[in-house]
Amino acid sequence: MFGRRARSEEDTVVAVLAAALRRDISFGVLRPDQKLKIEALRQSYGGSNHSMRETLRMLSAEGLVEATAQRGFRVTSATEDDLRDILFMRLEVERLGLRLGLARSDVQWEGRVLAAHHALRRTEEALLNEANDALALDWDMACRSFAAVLVEAAHSPRLSDMQLKFYDQSRRFRLALLREGRLDFATRAEQQQALVEAVLARDTEAAVAALETYVTGDMMTGTRGV
Repeated sequence: MFGRRARSEEDTVVAVLAAALRRDISFGVLRPDQKLKIEALRQSYGGSNHSMRETLRMLSAEGLVEATAQRGFRVTSATEDDLRDILFMRLEVERLGLRLGLARSDVQWEGRVLAAHHALRRTEEALLNEANDALALDWDMACRSFAAVLVEAAHSPRLSDMQLKFYDQSRRFRLALLREGRLDFATRAEQQQALVEAVLARDTEAAVAALETYVTGDMMTGTRGV
């Protein structure tokens, strides 16, 4: 019993540390390619050597951190080539998930799509009225939930896990565009609406085309849905 309790407490510490590092990587506090030294991270974020190492391993599995040849860690690079590759993989997974979902879904799924879209629109409106880091994270999580619900009707946990992994890897780029004022929210709203309407109409080809526009529309130019 004591072993299970200790393990649970350690898992909680790792989850808290991972959330903090994930946030700081997303906002660029921890820069691309920056070396991550265990002791320095402990001084900034807390935790033990073991919990911090476990945290870095978790983030490594998510693709936000990578191990180095010297058995250390660094923040994963964030080049335009990285972005193109992330979007390529994310789109491949989401297209497959949406196609399968439209073939297997029910009316309850349609309701979840509408609810996720409504929540996303509300957070975008709030962000436009008052931009701050907390609202930016709320907005990004609403984007994440909207993207996730579009593939959940495929009923493939592994596909959903992959979709979220590639979504999370694109977060740094999306938040950078937000900070720089390079996201066109009017265009985003149109893209989202077109996607939702195609999904509700069960028009698979139109839905997949709308998804492609929303995910990759202008990620490399600064006015896309990502």
